[in-house]
Amino acid sequence: MALSADDLHRAAKLARLNVAPQSQQAQLDALNAVMEMVSAMQSVDTSDVEPMAHPLFQSQVLREDVAVEPNQRDKYQASAPNTDAGYYLVPKVIE
Repeated sequence: MALSADDLHRAAKLARLNVAPQSQQAQLDALNAVMEMVSAMQSVDTSDVEPMAHPLFQSQVLREDVAVEPNQRDKYQASAPNTDAGYYLVPKVIE
């Protein structure tokens, strides 16, 4: 499926790009090359390929979730104008 000059102008308008008249043909050729590559990739049979979350066979090393710093919430909230039960209270902005 080859793209036309109208397709290029429509894509440029949607992307809010200016395509200079002297570079329109080069841009169109580049986009058509991308479309040909996508078409070639779609023709590959991937029915036997199992989906994977990551291209490398790695496992994530997890550590125990332990707090390493002391809780300083009261110190940080001391300068706040309004707090309650550890939460910052702000004025209502939506009626």
